[in-house]
Amino acid sequence: MVDAAAAPAEEGAPQSVIWTLSACNFVIGMGAFVVIGLLEPVAQGFGVSRAEAGWLMTVYAIAYAVLSPLLVSATGRIGRRRVLAFGLLVFAIGTFVSAMAPSLWMLMAGRGIMAAGAGMFTPVSAAVAAALTPPAMRGRALAAVVFGLTLAQVAGVPAGGWIAYSFGWRGAFWMILALALAGIALVWTRVPKGLRLDPVTLRDLGLVLRDGLAMGAVLFTASFLAAVFILYTYLTPLLTDTMGWGRDGITALLVIYGGGAVAGNLMGGWMADRLGAIRTLVVLTLCQIVVMPVFSGLPYPQAAVFVLALVWALVGWSFMAAQQVRLLAIAPGEASVVLALNAAAIYVGAAIGSAVGGAVLARFGLGALGIGGGVAALWVLCHILWSHRAAVLAGRA
Repeated sequence: MVDAAAAPAEEGAPQSVIWTLSACNFVIGMGAFVVIGLLEPVAQGFGVSRAEAGWLMTVYAIAYAVLSPLLVSATGRIGRRRVLAFGLLVFAIGTFVSAMAPSLWMLMAGRGIMAAGAGMFTPVSAAVAAALTPPAMRGRALAAVVFGLTLAQVAGVPAGGWIAYSFGWRGAFWMILALALAGIALVWTRVPKGLRLDPVTLRDLGLVLRDGLAMGAVLFTASFLAAVFILYTYLTPLLTDTMGWGRDGITALLVIYGGGAVAGNLMGGWMADRLGAIRTLVVLTLCQIVVMPVFSGLPYPQAAVFVLALVWALVGWSFMAAQQVRLLAIAPGEASVVLALNAAAIYVGAAIGSAVGGAVLARFGLGALGIGGGVAALWVLCHILWSHRAAVLAGRA
């Protein structure tokens, strides 16, 4: 619950805070996923294989998954503005290390520091948005905060890829650093001083980790995104080899994919509020089962590939609002912790998906990635159905 004495007094303040958090999540999202567009330049720059360069996503994901719940719980009694600003500062330091990295190993270290900062910022931003919003509008408010992450797909990631192909991959990290520093100033001037939620501790984290029902629900995020990242991590080399695309073609597709992600995020909030969380998640999972294997048939005409990417992004990035609404219903008293674990699960999924995708690539080649993603989505369907049944039987659905 928000500290009433610290909550903003003016009527429009909550929306101002929500969109400030969304803007900063844009920077976080760009930093997290920009390596998708940098994979080829980084691999060439350090003289490593594509699968080795793909570990830049895996390392970030593992660091986020491990550190985010710990850092959110450890800072649970500190004012939210300070935590948000400090998280962005750590993220900026990691971005600086990444931009200066003389080796792939140092770049991985910088990515780990970035993940630590992001792991503090994103779940706290979601908890603040949920606390400031009436329950009937919570799905749309959470979608608005996540909007920044998905907007990074339509603008940030393609821009980073274009800069990498034009001026070198380090230029993308310098751009992210400048945006992160601006984000710190934005948070410090727009987020109210003294804004607090119910305090959380490492003990609260332990309680949630021992709650099998809550953790089973949280891990649906990991399952869903693991299936996506089997294909998404290696989308750039797949397009290079099958479509013969370079900078311009890949940038155009990433822009279209990002547009679908933004539309999907907004659609997901609408679906969650009207269809309910479970129906939304089941429908989106079924769509993934159908769409991803189509990528294994590349090459197609250019227009068809653009449409395919748009549809995939639309159904792939619509799930988060429904998932967050579902988690808040299952564990309403531990909102900050469960949302931190859910944010960590995003990167658990990314780590698993990119690692499995690398194994599929090494064993079967690029053409098998879409089929691999579709097969993984079958497991996702089983996961959501089992998790929901368990929640119903426990009276927590």
